[in-house]
Amino acid sequence: MPRAIRITVGDAVLNAELNDSRTAQSVWEALPLACEFNTWGDEIYFSIPVEIGPEDAQATVQKGDLAYWPPGHAFCIFYGRTPASAGDEIRPASPVNPLGRVLDEVTILKKAVAKAEQIKIEKV
Repeated sequence: MPRAIRITVGDAVLNAELNDSRTAQSVWEALPLACEFNTWGDEIYFSIPVEIGPEDAQATVQKGDLAYWPPGHAFCIFYGRTPASAGDEIRPASPVNPLGRVLDEVTILKKAVAKAEQIKIEKV
């Protein structure tokens, strides 16, 4: 059963849900989180206190996908192309574990990341 979360970046507030994977369960248990973030193209990523290896890792994702990047112990939010993308695909730096999806219009993050310094993720 999906678990509802809220993502806040500056004045952008997004509803999202985590899937039923083992990785998503570990992330759920680590919430709430509030920290500084980085961007890589149209991706937000930040280290979280979860260490887990690959689980159904994917080399490409869709706009709005939430994922965990095992090499950096990072939570990732994809809202467009990254520097590794070719054509219209969205490609992480290396394969990521799918965590869930943003339910709202994720492209609002393009403006929000320019003004914000922190991201907050909490259970709903």
